[in-house]
Amino acid sequence: MVQLTLPRNSKVGRGKTWNEPESEGKWKEFRIYRWDPEGDENPRLDAYWVDTARCGPMVLDALIKIKNEIDATLTFRRSCREGICGSCSMNVDGTNTLACLRGYEDIKGPVKVYPLPHMRVVKDLVPDMTTFYAQHRLIEPWLKTDTPAPPKEWRQSHADRQKLDGLYECILCACCSTSCPSYWWNEDRYLGPAALLQAYRWVNDSRDEATGERLDNLEDPFRLYRCHTILNCTKACPKGLNPAKAIAELKKLMVERRV
Repeated sequence: MVQLTLPRNSKVGRGKTWNEPESEGKWKEFRIYRWDPEGDENPRLDAYWVDTARCGPMVLDALIKIKNEIDATLTFRRSCREGICGSCSMNVDGTNTLACLRGYEDIKGPVKVYPLPHMRVVKDLVPDMTTFYAQHRLIEPWLKTDTPAPPKEWRQSHADRQKLDGLYECILCACCSTSCPSYWWNEDRYLGPAALLQAYRWVNDSRDEATGERLDNLEDPFRLYRCHTILNCTKACPKGLNPAKAIAELKKLMVERRV
């Protein structure tokens, strides 16, 4: 029987406890993953107590309050606070999500916050998105045409425009890709749900004239076909998109062009 042993420095230990309640209030405990690449210590879970009566309702509100008032060394990404930029993607209570859209009131017990799973960690809650962005660039997410550019804009019918609904809204937060077991084990070769959703968005765009070239780029045992329709990606998407369906449509197009 195969036995797998984690590297010693990957084991998460128990960390510090901050701001323990000393007065009346509506207190909530947040257990947050901490790791500093400049130190020699293992990752740890620090416990932070937050008076939610003086805090906004979202996990991101609590993280900002912790950084501003309790521990300035806590590191995480954030920007719009409206579920548009995708910067604050992380794993909250065992689910990939956007911290700005995830409320903590309905979470029983301590709120456990980790970086996105199976990605290299830069520091604390900040994952290394280098490979993820490189995969997005590989599918060439821009309009490709051979026809000379029109004087004003490329026209598109309302019906063709509606075919892009459920595709263009992707904010590249990586919640879907990092919830996919196939991506965990093959991130260097399998493009993952987010990149493939974007690939289908451009294949499905009536203004684009490089459909064959785009499909050729995906004709690879790993880039597309490592998807086993587990559907974790669709469940994890905080925008309610369906990457699994887009991947299935790409596979269908691959078959149709051979018939």
